Amino acid sequence: MIKNPIPPFDKQSAELKIQLAEDAWNSQDPIKVSMAYTKDSEWRNRSQFINGREEIQKFLANKWENELEYKLKKEYWAHSDNRIAVRFIYEYRNKSGAWFRAYGNENWEFDADGYMQKRYASINDISISESERLL
Repeated sequence: MIKNPIPPFDKQSAELKIQLAEDAWNSQDPIKVSMAYTKDSEWRNRSQFINGREEIQKFLANKWENELEYKLKKEYWAHSDNRIAVRFIYEYRNKSGAWFRAYGNENWEFDADGYMQKRYASINDISISESERLL
């Protein structure tokens, strides 16, 4: 199967790929999100190394069990033939009721069919009050 848009990317197709990823992550559906990645996709998420759809699904299920009221916004940073760089911000509340905002960058690499084969994310969290929420 093909996962449109496919490489090589131009700015418009890169921005569409980013919007599709944002929409999927905001669905908070680990299976739906994982289907955008190759079966053997390689991730670095903060200090964790995650490989393959099954591990992605487990990681995301755990993430959204602990990051409540999650809301994400991704922004285009740059692209090349089969790579896209993204800046993002997301906010969430933990189970104790404390709010956080996360800032980060992601580097994505896609296979010829449009599936993400590599995702490297650098993320930093800050504590915020509920009144400081932006999203």
